[in-house]
Amino acid sequence: MPIADSDGTSIYYERHGSGPAILFVHGSGGHHAAWWQQVAALRDEFTVVTIDLRGFGKSDSSMTEFDGQDFPGDVVAVLDQEDLTDAMLVGQSIGSVAALRAGLLRPERVSSVVLGHSLGGISHPELKELAAADRAEAVKLPVIDRLLTKEFQAGRADLTFLFQQMGTFNVARMQDLRNLDTDGPSLEDIQASGVKVAFLAGEKDAVLSVKTVTRAHELLPGSHLEIVEGAPHSMYWETPGPYNAAIARLRRTLTAPKDSA
Repeated sequence: MPIADSDGTSIYYERHGSGPAILFVHGSGGHHAAWWQQVAALRDEFTVVTIDLRGFGKSDSSMTEFDGQDFPGDVVAVLDQEDLTDAMLVGQSIGSVAALRAGLLRPERVSSVVLGHSLGGISHPELKELAAADRAEAVKLPVIDRLLTKEFQAGRADLTFLFQQMGTFNVARMQDLRNLDTDGPSLEDIQASGVKVAFLAGEKDAVLSVKTVTRAHELLPGSHLEIVEGAPHSMYWETPGPYNAAIARLRRTLTAPKDSA
């Protein structure tokens, strides 16, 4: 069982396939297995790495409480142990915050970060205001309606049930991840790092609007924006075909090889 040591905490991860590296960081209800549709689709062309942040899946969950500020270090521990370079980190929702911070901590290993349905915790007053307004609307909906479309829930009751079960394997909770937003990086921090950033948004995302993501893209020079038609917040689960195609396209075009770490 592959384990990385993150300052004394055991972090579970898996490595599949070969080729340019893509490392996926799950959101608040996920863990490494949530990426099953991505591993199967991408491992023939890419090295696909999935991890469990502390408190999630098979990683150490024995601590009495969790600090979201530790999560980027968990990603870095896997990057270092696998000696990955020119990696593209892909975050899902709040997991994007951990991904972006890990990329800024190890720019010699990370060429790019894809912020899936997230602003990555970027510290900017206008973006925080826009995201808060989106969140105020989202909390009016049942949790499952924020993440998957009603059409998918009605048509794929089996996958909707499995999606909801994924979170039952975790000890950490949503509020443990929200702490990640504290003291986020500035737009200038990101530009100075040399790490390329792509915003990946779903047209039907009920948590973060396309308008807000587009504004973040406008404010971050050199960033890339992908908007997937008809996709919800949990695009990777509901519409894996367009999601995987977007990830593969970004991996092929967004990053440039760097010197070895």
